[in-house]
Amino acid sequence: MLDKIFLWWSGATLGTLFTVGRRGRQVGTDEFGNRYFEDRTASNAYDVGRKRRYVLYKGYADASKIPPDWHGWMHYLYDTPPSKEPLPRKAWEKPHLPNMSGTPLAQFPKGSMNNETPERQKSAGDYEAWKP
Repeated sequence: MLDKIFLWWSGATLGTLFTVGRRGRQVGTDEFGNRYFEDRTASNAYDVGRKRRYVLYKGYADASKIPPDWHGWMHYLYDTPPSKEPLPRKAWEKPHLPNMSGTPLAQFPKGSMNNETPERQKSAGDYEAWKP
């Protein structure tokens, strides 16, 4: 219960849940469990006539967890939320993955010190290490 009061990075706080529950209506959920809301009225709008849109993240709050179709809806590129009218998927499109930088699932290039096997590619014969 204390995490809902103080820890904003691990989900919504009680104040956020209260405010969004009072002002907004849920329009959908994505495949990651993030919930999307839109204001009931345009009284809190940044622009005239546009209702504010919110996302409550499931778990850690990271903007890269929003899939492309919901990202477009959140930024007013689409009027209809993807829960009512999903974007068509192309055969060549890969599923959305959040940014894994800074996590144990991050990918590192060959030769990186953080890679499990930090072997550098052999360089040309003209390379000579600098010695002070």
